Amino acid sequence: MSFFGNLSTLFGNASQPAKSPAHKPNKPAPPTSKQPPKPVAKQPSKPQPSPQPQPQVKQPLSAPKTTPAATTPQLQNQADAFLRDAQSKAREIIVEAKDAALATKIKADKESQAILRQVEQQQRDLTIKIDRIDQKLSQIDDKEKAMDQEKERLKSLRAQIETTKEEALTKLEKAASLTAAEAKQQLIEQVQKSSVHELAQIIAQKEEDARAQADIKAKEVLIQAMQYAATDYVAEYTSSVITLGSEDLKGKIIGKAGRNIHSFERVTGVDVDLDVGPTEVKLSCFDPVRREVARIALEKLMKDGRIQPARIEEIVIKTKKEINKITFDEGRNLCHSIGIYNLPNELMQIIGRYKYRSSYGQNMIAHVLEVTRAGVKIAHELGLNVNVVKLGCLLHDIGKVSEEVEGSHVELGIKIAKKFNIPEAVISCIAQHHEDEPFSSFESMAVQIADAISGARPGARYENYEEYVQRLTKLEEIANAYPEVQKSYAIQAGREIRVILEPAKSKDDDVVVLAERIRDEVKQQITYPGTITVTVIREERGQAVAN
Repeated sequence: MSFFGNLSTLFGNASQPAKSPAHKPNKPAPPTSKQPPKPVAKQPSKPQPSPQPQPQVKQPLSAPKTTPAATTPQLQNQADAFLRDAQSKAREIIVEAKDAALATKIKADKESQAILRQVEQQQRDLTIKIDRIDQKLSQIDDKEKAMDQEKERLKSLRAQIETTKEEALTKLEKAASLTAAEAKQQLIEQVQKSSVHELAQIIAQKEEDARAQADIKAKEVLIQAMQYAATDYVAEYTSSVITLGSEDLKGKIIGKAGRNIHSFERVTGVDVDLDVGPTEVKLSCFDPVRREVARIALEKLMKDGRIQPARIEEIVIKTKKEINKITFDEGRNLCHSIGIYNLPNELMQIIGRYKYRSSYGQNMIAHVLEVTRAGVKIAHELGLNVNVVKLGCLLHDIGKVSEEVEGSHVELGIKIAKKFNIPEAVISCIAQHHEDEPFSSFESMAVQIADAISGARPGARYENYEEYVQRLTKLEEIANAYPEVQKSYAIQAGREIRVILEPAKSKDDDVVVLAERIRDEVKQQITYPGTITVTVIREERGQAVAN
């Protein structure tokens, strides 16, 4: 359409100049009679040089006015040529459009025929499938009818059997002069009378065999558990003594006015003792991880040689990061080695502190491995819940690596287990593995037995006998220093001290006051693991003998 529109505009523009010369010669005709164009004859004087730039545009327009008869045929010829070209192009376009329309129609016909064939094929497939479904439905109907007939036949057979049974039972009751219930009762009584003595003998024999086998089986289970609990770890006694290269390093450790040693103790939270030997430094702290951080940091500082407060803080921070990574890896490896994979990362971080904790010289990782292996073996032999026993053995001493210091390791372990939503059965194993509470399950007993096996085997634990005796003696000395105390006894391996007061020198209120005073002195003067319970007793007795 755009081409035809351009062609029409072209014809319109071409026709206008053809008309204009036809009208324009009519206008100059009257002037020719009046002959005013004589002054026009003077126009040959136009070749003046000054107005040349302006008339250059107007000269082409004035030229046709001078020769209108010559230009009209030329424009007419051009218009005819344009018209012929336009008509030929229009015919070509029409032909091309017809060809394109024909091709599109043929393509559409082919596509419609293909779609029709596809639809017809689908209709045939659906018809076949529907026929098959009808056949299957008819077969199912036939089977259902056959089943119904078979059920009816079975019902009739059952009724016949019941009738025959009743008739036979009636004949039997008439022949025996007994009902079925009475015959059954007599048979049971006869069997009981004839077998009572034999049953008693069998029961007694089985009970005796069970007792003998129980003792033997228990010994076998314990022996197998102890054999199974053997590990590749060697019992070790953690020492916090560092050997210096020379005695001059102690001066660097102390620093000017003691600023280095004070900064080190403040940042690490450990006590530094330089009086152990000329080339030895002793680190003291209840937290094994802090003590290990202090030991590694002090060794790095001695190798570096730059011992100053700022450098101490930097080294300690780096060492803490290294220790945290080490403890997490150790906790994860320990859990995976015994087959536990779903514990929180924070709890595995706490478990990894076993690496730096020892109990009576026995490394906690070695102890936990032994207890877990023994407990799992016992659980398998007795048919107990293996997962509860395994997790209970892993966490039974978790309180020993707690950052809290108030409370026994059993109490602290229960707190940690509750914090991470450990199952109640496992918490019972933690609470009862030292028999602080009555056993609530066989799993708790298995954990306690496995713990005793690991701690009691030869070479498992070591304790300095002199330190042990000194601790017990110091406890009794603190209590006996009070004048109202009659006698004191350190019991439970130094975990409790019982103080007996003289009634004449004391009052009832002294019981509570004296217990708190002794407790405070024990905290200040004695280094001890876990807790120490102070029990003060005041008792008056009156006695009379009647003859």
